[in-house]
Amino acid sequence: MILNRSAPGGDIVPSLIYTDIAKAVDWLCDVFGFIERLRVTNQDGKVGHAQLAIGKGGVILSAARIGQGFANSPDSADLRPPRSNEVSQTLSVRVEDVDRHYEHAKQQGARILSPPQTCPFGERQYTAEDLEGHRWTFSQSVADVNPKDWGATVKEH
Repeated sequence: MILNRSAPGGDIVPSLIYTDIAKAVDWLCDVFGFIERLRVTNQDGKVGHAQLAIGKGGVILSAARIGQGFANSPDSADLRPPRSNEVSQTLSVRVEDVDRHYEHAKQQGARILSPPQTCPFGERQYTAEDLEGHRWTFSQSVADVNPKDWGATVKEH
């Protein structure tokens, strides 16, 4: 695998909201190649939480609800999946072969927003939307590109 100074690093695990977590787990595993780590079933028999892994990263799936749900939390925010034509975040996932990943996702019915293309910052990427409207960009490093070469300003620490 190519190390690319222009690609972000670090450990971060997003949490996404779905109306039907069991269906989302199956879809994300079948279409995008995630691996289910665990799931938690609520007292009503519905899946309320799941964790999926891919490569060295992962994602948490949570049920639509009001508030974070922590004990004594005054949170009253409406946690829900995006509505049609609404995007509040996008997710980037590193894969070993972006073209193979794209072909699989396309064959499985993923809504492709942009096909694979090689970007000036050394990544080959495509973007797709999942069954509830979350946008995913899958990326493969194809070159080690100095960030300054494509116009970025590097902050020295």
